[in-house]
Amino acid sequence: MNDLSSIAPSVGASFNEITQLIVTARQRAVQAVNTELIELHWQVGAYISRKIEAAEWGDGVVAQLATHLARTQPGLRGFTRANLFRMRKFFETYRHDAIVAALLRQLPWTQNLIILNQSKRPEEREFYLRMAIQEKWSSRELERHFKAALFERSVVNPAKVSPLMRQTRPEALSVFKDTYMVEFLDLAQGHVEADLQGGLLRRLRDFLIELGRDFCFVGSQYPLQVGGRDFALDLLFFHRGLNCLVAIELKVGRFEPEYLGKLDFYLEALDRNVRKPHENPALGVLLCASKDDEVVEYALNRSLSPALIAEYQTQLPDKKLLQAKLHEFYALNVDE
Repeated sequence: MNDLSSIAPSVGASFNEITQLIVTARQRAVQAVNTELIELHWQVGAYISRKIEAAEWGDGVVAQLATHLARTQPGLRGFTRANLFRMRKFFETYRHDAIVAALLRQLPWTQNLIILNQSKRPEEREFYLRMAIQEKWSSRELERHFKAALFERSVVNPAKVSPLMRQTRPEALSVFKDTYMVEFLDLAQGHVEADLQGGLLRRLRDFLIELGRDFCFVGSQYPLQVGGRDFALDLLFFHRGLNCLVAIELKVGRFEPEYLGKLDFYLEALDRNVRKPHENPALGVLLCASKDDEVVEYALNRSLSPALIAEYQTQLPDKKLLQAKLHEFYALNVDE
């Protein structure tokens, strides 16, 4: 019997390299199978579309095709009458957009169907396609973001950031949100800051998904010492894409301008005492229960820190209301 604990470190490192080769190859194989499957659905959808447009086929013929495939290909799954019509819709929706069509091959069929069936606009479809690829959302996570109206919120309510962040870190604008959904915490109406922070730590995985996959948790009540005094930052993260620390301060009430001074102080302490030489300056987020956008604008306008002010919501938003606001937004900007 082999005792793996007795393997020399150099040999063990070699074993790990081989293991990684196997894992990588398997991932490529799964992606290759998915790409071929999406391409098959595309081609079948294109064939059916052409036959129907040429008036050579009707709906009844598609139903006959599904029956024929079930009889002649007994191991074949997913080619029901309903799915064949979905493949047709899939092709007809994206056939004139080569850039977006190229994204489809990077997602499984289930995620593609969710985006296809729940999106109302081409911009929304592209948004969710890119985000699902970037964030590697499961179908369950993707469904949640649709329920949370992420696209509508991103367009109607972009992140409120300081001028310094906008000027020096424009790439960060696409990373942060104006509102973060924490409905998974089931917080009571009169919750206090300890309830919010404790809930976020207990459901850290869900919070990281809401923040974005490039966020890595560093610590809570993160200790900072300045001038012989001890301070504690509510939450500290690191963002791999931005290559910087991200400080998050929690407030269970509405935003008040004086909160920004404390966040500025924490960012200065992080940059002087915690940040590594190869990292970019830290960014800060004030996460409040509510905020007045005009007060936020005034407070941020003179801020010398790369910071933003966002709010958290304990219930999913009214999606119909956000869709109405989105419709107004597009109507106002149609001629611009």
